[in-house]
Amino acid sequence: MKKFLKTLLAGALALAMTACSADKADYDVDICVYGGTSAGVIAAYTAAKSGKTVLLVEPGRHLGGMTSGGLGYTDIGNKFVVTGLARDFYRRVGTHYGRLEQWVFEPSVAESIFNGYIERGDVDVLYSRRITAADVSDRRIRTITLESSDNPENEPTVKVRAREFIDCSYEGDLMARAGATYTVGREGNDVYGEHYNGVQVMRGHQFWDPIDPYVVPGDSTSGLIWGVNPGPVAPAGTGDRKVQAYNYRVCLTDNPENMVEITEPDNYDPTRYELALRLHEVSPRKSVYDYFIWSRMPNGKTDINNGGGISTDMIGMNWEYPEADYVRRAEIVKAHEDYTKGFFYFLGHDERVPEFMRKEMLKWGYPKDEYTDNGHWSHQLYVREARRLVGEEVMTEAHCVGEKVAPDPVGWAAYTMDSHNCDRQVIDGVVKNEGNVEIGGFPPFPISYRALVPRRDELTNLLVPVCLSASHIDYGSIRMEPVFMVLAQASAVAAVLAIDDDCPVQDVEAAAIADVIAANPLMDGSVPEVIVDDSDSTAVVFTGEWSEVSDPKRAYGPGYRVSGPGESEARFTPTLSSAGTYDVYVYIPRIENPADSFSIEIFDGKETLSVGMRPSTDEVIGQTFGEWQKAGRFNLAPGAFATLRTAAPSTVADALLFRPI
Repeated sequence: MKKFLKTLLAGALALAMTACSADKADYDVDICVYGGTSAGVIAAYTAAKSGKTVLLVEPGRHLGGMTSGGLGYTDIGNKFVVTGLARDFYRRVGTHYGRLEQWVFEPSVAESIFNGYIERGDVDVLYSRRITAADVSDRRIRTITLESSDNPENEPTVKVRAREFIDCSYEGDLMARAGATYTVGREGNDVYGEHYNGVQVMRGHQFWDPIDPYVVPGDSTSGLIWGVNPGPVAPAGTGDRKVQAYNYRVCLTDNPENMVEITEPDNYDPTRYELALRLHEVSPRKSVYDYFIWSRMPNGKTDINNGGGISTDMIGMNWEYPEADYVRRAEIVKAHEDYTKGFFYFLGHDERVPEFMRKEMLKWGYPKDEYTDNGHWSHQLYVREARRLVGEEVMTEAHCVGEKVAPDPVGWAAYTMDSHNCDRQVIDGVVKNEGNVEIGGFPPFPISYRALVPRRDELTNLLVPVCLSASHIDYGSIRMEPVFMVLAQASAVAAVLAIDDDCPVQDVEAAAIADVIAANPLMDGSVPEVIVDDSDSTAVVFTGEWSEVSDPKRAYGPGYRVSGPGESEARFTPTLSSAGTYDVYVYIPRIENPADSFSIEIFDGKETLSVGMRPSTDEVIGQTFGEWQKAGRFNLAPGAFATLRTAAPSTVADALLFRPI
């Protein structure tokens, strides 16, 4: 009996020790943010400035994701959607280049700004760690287990305990490990009653001319050239697990003093670029630049993106990536790097490429001062889409076009419904790309808070602002870096409120999130700037003849007003929280044949000051069709207002910015 009791006691003690060991965590914080993307940095900074303990986990060695990884020619859609800390980021870029804000920038500049947020927020960052498991009980993530990204076999794992988790990775690895419902690929149009989901053979980034797909032209028995699948293509709108193509946004330079030569890369195979030669045969390229979207960056650099039938997109080579293990993902990433470097080398050195194109390509090289610890090559593959949460609400095409409006907005999207190609197939005996969609023309639309949270019966302490709950085609509009940052700030505020109220994230009110950000948009207690848009009938009064123009491409917001003949004025009344010095800016969309001049009259609370203005003729920098022009600096008090006056037709009235100094 004594032996039995002794054995029983020893077993109980062992179980207790095991339980204690399992419960032990290397890090114990209020909020854990997984993924040091642009969204991850903003989420971590927001949480830290809100007074919570935070750990940011980044599987790599750099912060900023694609924003610091080469995507310097920012996809905006409409500046209206860029608010809070996201707007602050582009203002800090502007400060670096001597402007109010700027949307075109070098990778190293972006990374330094993200590092600045981490320093000012005093955020702890755990680099080179990736998730392997999540311990979930009672619908709450208790801990996550992380292995070394650099040496997983020899370095011990670590555990992180947190009250709230935010998955800011491009892959959605945390939400997947924790058991949230998600999807990969394209839904069929029938799933959500959409028109542009699933299989699509459209004209964008397409082979316009007939390209023979066979190794020996005309001989189907000779096999297909590299990068072409046999087909057949499925009916339009059919769902599948295919993922839109990934690529690198490539930073090159033509400054000889800052250039590293493009040499033959690993695993170089010129047969991968046969399509480029065949395209040139049937439709001669006028320049090597015709194979890409080639955007100039400051200081002699580029942001090169996919453009045309064959370019930097490695179509059909990424379908495994979202669900692949880390070893396979690394292989896919390396294949994309080798393919892209190989394409540039091919265009500069293969004698089958016309000499004039080779000479053009040889003017370029990798910048010495970018990605200095990674062979001057980006640290971030452009993972345009991987897993997508299926949460409390699914954003769909109906939200994009305004047929359905989210009642609980925490951010806005404004880009086209945009998908890169998912496959390259033989269709009617020639090569065609499949999956590209570019459908726009709709105004900015709100994004539901419920799209950022898993289903209530699954997880109650996780937020997902990057791999959020959206159909493939709606995600194509949302998936822009500025929007990710906006949603990340909202997610961090939601996590803070969930902690303070001791409630599931599903119970946090979107209105409460909006109130916090409106009162403290930069999370540092500074006086918020005020933007008054022409669409706000409570703050803008028009007299005279004005016509409303719906033009989300040029406007700040959904549209703008254009004056008719005769005296006209538009009075903008901001709600200023305090008296102080403000810089006042006027947003002027670029339209054809605008009025030569107009005046802005500022009533500062005591007297009226008048400023004459002319629409700028300077080149607009970046993917935008309007810019803020400074009217001046004024001492303003609550009750101040600004009046745009004109006697000329075709004067534009859109938005005014009151920025505290």
